[in-house]
Amino acid sequence: MVKYSYYPGNVARQSSREVEDTIQPLCRSLGIELIEIVGYNGDGGNIIKQGNKELQLALNARNLALAEMNGHEIITACASAQGILHDSLETFQNDPIALANANRVLERTTGMTLDSSEISTNHLLHVLVDEIGLDKVEAAVVNPLDMDIACYYGPHMQRKGACGGDDPWNPDYMEKLITALGGRPVEYKTKTSSVGNPSLLSLGDSVMKMTARVLNDAKKAGAQILVSACTQSHSNLDSYQGKAGRVANKDTNIPVVNFTEIVAFALGHFTDRFAQLKTRAMMIGS
Repeated sequence: MVKYSYYPGNVARQSSREVEDTIQPLCRSLGIELIEIVGYNGDGGNIIKQGNKELQLALNARNLALAEMNGHEIITACASAQGILHDSLETFQNDPIALANANRVLERTTGMTLDSSEISTNHLLHVLVDEIGLDKVEAAVVNPLDMDIACYYGPHMQRKGACGGDDPWNPDYMEKLITALGGRPVEYKTKTSSVGNPSLLSLGDSVMKMTARVLNDAKKAGAQILVSACTQSHSNLDSYQGKAGRVANKDTNIPVVNFTEIVAFALGHFTDRFAQLKTRAMMIGS
């Protein structure tokens, strides 16, 4: 078993419970043991940073310190969380003053301090490709996907050092994984574009147009479904796709699922939900 400190992110145990439901069995199937970060907190979602950068850094320092106590690298299924954790860790490793300030808050409030030199953060996608390996993933497939699938990375983890061995400018790890799972990846130009999360409340129409562009591009490219590697962006792509289509006057009607769901389905978990997904893809996704 490969062990990781598991950071669920801000929504996997709240509005996107399906991520928590599916990451656990898929990791067990592939020999990944998720070690709970007991008492973890939210990472600020890049919202808190807009008003108080030091507070967001302190929040992430606490999660990183808890993972250090676990003794394992961090894994998350959310591209936003991965990007935020990586940015915070990079800041601490390159800016001793920022680390000292965060540690002063940490020690005063929790009794902990962060070293930062012995910890790293990873998205589940990169662990599956770089650590587990596509051959092992392919060998574990029970339900080949057999669908035309568009992959949405988003911008948050697409930077050098935060995306494993993938190309930050033109990633293809998810496409390779979809192929290993028996699916047919569809290329489209906005797979790393932002959908405006978390600006939904302040920039409504602009965010809807950004969301519509991604959905429409994926559908025009021939995708039956879209798979999102970011749990925060997922709500825009899924729950708001009707509104996005009306605001932008674009066809946005396409099934959207979380990354962990599609992997879990292919590995034989939640077969009833997989059947429902294939029905949705046949009815509205093509």
